[in-house]
This record gives sequence, C-alpha cells and structure tokens, in this order.
Amino acid sequence: MIDRDRLEAIVREAGRIALSRWPGHGHALHTWEKDPGNPVSAADLEVDGFLKRELGLLLPAAGWLSEETVDAPERLEGGLIWLVDPIDGTRDFIRGRAGWAVSVALVSSGRPLLGMLAAPAREEFWQGEAGHGSWRNGVRLVASRRTALPGARVPAEAVPHGDADLVPVARPNSIALRMAMVAADEADLVATLRWGYEWDIGAAALIAREAGAAVTDAFGGPLNYNKRDPRAFGVLVSAPGIHQAAVDRLADRARELSAQD
Repeated sequence: MIDRDRLEAIVREAGRIALSRWPGHGHALHTWEKDPGNPVSAADLEVDGFLKRELGLLLPAAGWLSEETVDAPERLEGGLIWLVDPIDGTRDFIRGRAGWAVSVALVSSGRPLLGMLAAPAREEFWQGEAGHGSWRNGVRLVASRRTALPGARVPAEAVPHGDADLVPVARPNSIALRMAMVAADEADLVATLRWGYEWDIGAAALIAREAGAAVTDAFGGPLNYNKRDPRAFGVLVSAPGIHQAAVDRLADRARELSAQD
C-alpha cells in the first residue's frame, strides 16, 4: 500500500516550491512559450523534477505522465501511473494571480485511485480517494445538488449569448481548480470544448466524483487514463441533476469543435 501521508507531504512540498517562485510574492520568474500561446516557467520545470524524483522513490513501480516531461511509451506497460501537472494554471501563476495548483493523481488500470491539488496561494489543499470521498483542508466535500440548468453557476469571465441563463462566478485559470469548485458546491457546472490532456484533469476529476459530481468528457462519455494518446475532447463536471441537460445543450458545439481539430 502507498504511504498516503508521505504522498501528501510530497505534494505539499511541491506546492511550497512553486509558491517560493510565485511572482505574486514579488519573486522574479523566467518564463517563455513552448509554442505560441502555451507559456511555461522555470518553476514548472523545477516542480516537475522534484515530483518525478520523489514520486518515483515513493512508488517505483508506477509510470509517469506529466505536462512538462517528454512522454515515454513504457508508461503503457504497467497498471500504475502518476499523472502530474506541476503547475496547472500557469498563466495565473506567471501573472501573480492565485488561480493555480499542483496536480497529482495516481491511476491504476485506467482509473484514478488518489488525487491531490496543492493550491498554496489560496491556502487550499484538496484530496480525494476512490471510494472514500474527498476533502478540502480536511473538510469533507459535498458537490452541488442543483437540478435546473438555468441559473447554474459557471466559473467564467462571461458567458456566451446562447448561455445567458447561466451565472458567471470567479474563474481561476487552473481547470483543476474550476472542477474542484463543483466538488465544493461553489459552482454547478464546468465544461470545456477543446482537446485537453489527462494530467489536466486526473486529480480534480476524482475529487469531484468522490464529492458526488457527475464527471465525463464533453459528450457525456467516461474519462479514461493512461491511453496511448493522452488527450480527451473536453470535460464536463456538474451537479448530477443538470448533467444530461448540459450534455444536450453542448452537443452540437462539441461535435463541431471536435471535428475542426
């Protein structure tokens, strides 16, 4: 069995390292673009290296898939894998905003077993365990129970004209934190309509699901992990009572956008 206390200590330390480099505390930070519109910083790489070393020591049998590490095909050969986004929400991190988190999930046979989010700039630590629930700062999470899509809270700067019946609430750049907002009943719906990666959502999907939220891809299908192609089209996290209505509303847009890519 994995030492959960040690895992928590590792993820918290990764958050501390990131916080010590965060411009929000006045620290200078070296940043660049991996490709146009895709920023990265020296802190991303430092946290990634720390987690790769420490998680490898904690569970040597597990494979590795991270946003900041070149994908290695041997990860497909084992049943266990770490999914890591060393700093999810890099844009907020670089701008000195608090909407970022270190995301770590342990996946077994395509399903998350443990998920943790360290968001030290917000003084938050989130964790979930398959079959046992999820917590923020030690408080058990219970997801939104909304039953009507109109009026649903969505983390967004603004909503499209066709979704004017939804209510925007504060939006962190981190998709993991936005998903966790549904787990904490601070939002009712989070949906993305683009290709994303397993490391973006693995930990937060488990945390939301264990709090009672419905969690699928943009089409309402299951999320799977440690695939040869680590992408999925979109994620949809919501109160269970509005999930099908959200899938139905987004269906045409999801089909059109997925076909473009």
